[in-house]
Amino acid sequence: MRNSAVFVPHFHWDREWYEPFQVFRHRLVAALDTVLETAEANPDFRFTVDGQMAAIEDYLEMRPENRDRLVALVTGGQLAIGPWLILLDEFLCSGETIVRNLQMGWAAAAELGGSMPIGYLPDMFGHVAQMPQILARAGIEHAALWRGVPGSVDGHAFRWRAPDGSEVRTEFLFDGYDNGLDVLLVPDQIGRALGEYAEMTADRWGDDPVLAMAGTDHNAPDPRLATWLRRASGDERAITIATLDEYIREHVRDEVSAVVTGELRSHVRGNILPGVLSVRLGLKQRMAVAERTIDHAERLNALWSRRDDSPFLSLAWHKIIESTAHDSVVGSGTDETSDQVEARLAEATHAARAVRDAALAVPAALVPSDAYLVANPLPFPRTALVEVDVAAPPAGTVLVATAADGSTRPVQLISEAPTVLSDERMDASQLERVLRRIHRRELFGRLIDHYELTPGSLVFHLAEVPASGPFDLLILRREVAAAAAHPGEWRVLTLEEARATALVPVRVPASGLAGFRVEPSDRTPVRPTTSAPATAAAPATATDRTLSNGLVEVTIAADGTLDMTGTDGTVLRGVGRLVDGGDRGDSYNYAPPAQDVLVSEPTEVTVELLEDGPLRARTRVTRVYEWPVALSSDERDLRDSRTVPTPVETLVEVRVGEPFVRVSTSFLNQSADHRLRFHVPLPEAVTVSASAGQFAVTERGLTAEGGWGEYPIPTFPASSFVSAGAAHVLVDHATEYELVGDGSGIALTLLRAIGSISVNIHPLRDEPAASEIPAPGAQDLGMRIENRFAIVPSSTGWQGANAVVLAEDFRNDVLVARGTAPAGDRLPPDTAGLRVDGADILVSSIRRVEGDERGPGIEVRLAAMSDTGSTARVTGAFTEATTVDLLGRPLSATPVTDGLELALGPWEIRTVVVR
Repeated sequence: MRNSAVFVPHFHWDREWYEPFQVFRHRLVAALDTVLETAEANPDFRFTVDGQMAAIEDYLEMRPENRDRLVALVTGGQLAIGPWLILLDEFLCSGETIVRNLQMGWAAAAELGGSMPIGYLPDMFGHVAQMPQILARAGIEHAALWRGVPGSVDGHAFRWRAPDGSEVRTEFLFDGYDNGLDVLLVPDQIGRALGEYAEMTADRWGDDPVLAMAGTDHNAPDPRLATWLRRASGDERAITIATLDEYIREHVRDEVSAVVTGELRSHVRGNILPGVLSVRLGLKQRMAVAERTIDHAERLNALWSRRDDSPFLSLAWHKIIESTAHDSVVGSGTDETSDQVEARLAEATHAARAVRDAALAVPAALVPSDAYLVANPLPFPRTALVEVDVAAPPAGTVLVATAADGSTRPVQLISEAPTVLSDERMDASQLERVLRRIHRRELFGRLIDHYELTPGSLVFHLAEVPASGPFDLLILRREVAAAAAHPGEWRVLTLEEARATALVPVRVPASGLAGFRVEPSDRTPVRPTTSAPATAAAPATATDRTLSNGLVEVTIAADGTLDMTGTDGTVLRGVGRLVDGGDRGDSYNYAPPAQDVLVSEPTEVTVELLEDGPLRARTRVTRVYEWPVALSSDERDLRDSRTVPTPVETLVEVRVGEPFVRVSTSFLNQSADHRLRFHVPLPEAVTVSASAGQFAVTERGLTAEGGWGEYPIPTFPASSFVSAGAAHVLVDHATEYELVGDGSGIALTLLRAIGSISVNIHPLRDEPAASEIPAPGAQDLGMRIENRFAIVPSSTGWQGANAVVLAEDFRNDVLVARGTAPAGDRLPPDTAGLRVDGADILVSSIRRVEGDERGPGIEVRLAAMSDTGSTARVTGAFTEATTVDLLGRPLSATPVTDGLELALGPWEIRTVVVR
């Protein structure tokens, strides 16, 4: 009905932003107190709690006595809660984290009366391509959102389609999540104001009632709202108060003609604030570390431990998800807010690491203490290089790594440690103080193998694994006390057996375990008898300015850039050119100074060969740049004339058997207000890039759609790799990139240093994104800025280059633990866990679940990263498989006799529980 309107009272609650969490929570408690009182006093009142359960959890932690009141309002339909745990930034966390966010939010809402079945996403800075599939596979048929919708949508709803074809009807909040507030400015004029708004937007609504979102940030609606609306409602205009769920399910047509496929990153109806992808780099890196650590913890706990560590895993997940809030990990908060996010992510990582290490300790207890255990977190077999501490061999002795089957592989020694840990002279009366350093047998982090006590001399011999018999500290104390009775000077020498760091190639089964022992070789190395390649890989080699491993080759140019040749002969020239420019923007949007000075040429270049193979070759390139210290103090459109010499170290590395070049950069940031980018030139210009993240590989062009008050700068996110033409860059955290030079290269942002949450006057944005609050910590001054990535030169596209698998290999190191069984025991046989085979298959999770009446099982989530689909074959020690939805509800069960075959459609996400 054209002359009708539905008001949805709500608030939008940024859990932390320009104030830290606890300050905002104090406001939250007062606001929800008001909401509960208003709802209880007026049965017609409705309230939608922002789609996130974190607000409810935070409230009940302070007001536990109000739980029953809240449940009564939820079950009575007056309060709509869920489905998310928190309103997240979708591009700055993994797809698996998005799923867990929904799962934890849905479960929390179920305990309080049930979740609103709407994928409410009101203020995210754009939306990922697979969100419709995530919602649909959780049984959610509707979404509601604001930012990122393209200009082709001219109504108030559209069908949002994921790459796999899943769709959700999506309510488009085209005037934001507070469009009803202007109507309510003068309570006596609500009818008139609503009429004018309805007339202005009539083409959007058609025959559907106007949706008036009556709420804003951090405030409860006025308790008199229902009275005002009753007074304004009449014969000319029917006004209803509803939850968002009620509006979508009861007041509008389900049929809409407009269809939008894929991600939503248009600027046409709202700012998407793309600068958040690159500000406060450390938060993005810590998020990636936390996600990887808990992923590995769940996999090892499910496969190798019987301990129920679900409380620790739940704690870690909760803190990760809290940190994904769109004003948290994005880095657009104050320094104290960002410090809290950093600490929360660290706490999540610590909890997950404890679970991971405890799970790894179980099989390590079967490995001798003079050997090592390697665990592969990925569900496909691979050969990995691991660094371990070993006794340094005598000159001329060759070390090999011996596997459980007796096969041997050569190792590469990369460093040796000093043997003299301390050399002290002291009076005899001070000897007792030396003994206080000893804790049972431990001294300086090693174990006492034996000691030599002669007049005036005490020598300790330390070892990683003692070869001598038992050590008795009480006997040592007695002997030292007797010797110290004779006055005089003593020499106390602490010697460690000569140690070295060895680089060892280890073949590890899928999701499996492999042990090895490093020992002197007394015979020609035996080729492995397991699934290692039949032909030997070429060794990694390096000279002063070249590195090679038979698959890729690198030449270091005079200016410090890199020429790379790939397996198929593809050549990338000038890789690693660094371009530093000014940034007069803020945490939300980059902005170059009007008179920018770009610095791209180093003043000095040095090259140092670090390792020359045969397993790993490394070279360090150091380039010194003169970067301006900041913007001019008098004019923000100028960079300061003062410069600071900044050495940037680039570590270039090739490993045996890897078809990519590993690159890491490091420098001490001494400049403010600037952006530094790493360039990867392409042999031919392109018009399209593709980046992987959140269960999809998304293609993007050279431009972005504009039309609102924000310049559509075409910078985009990449979570695991970005591909353009013949270059494929594997990344280890959410990274900002752009196709530059009309498609002639990729630019990766290494640092964006700014000093304010928002600026009032921004050359690329019409309106402030927040108050102009200083954020000096976002300059990263005095911080060592480190990035790591890998580059695959290949003209075969990201699928031909096998980028999905290579990115997983690059991002997920194997885990190594020293054995704890008696030294000299036999190595246990290698053991495989779950294995998943199939082209372009991503496994985002392997974890233990309690399940249903069938008992506990192992849940595996897979995605076909391809527009043609793929068949996945899952093998392991299980006899039954149950397909479940994304909330864990069973859909179908299948007996399994010889592995599980899953035919996945294009871009399909599938979850199975095996038992």
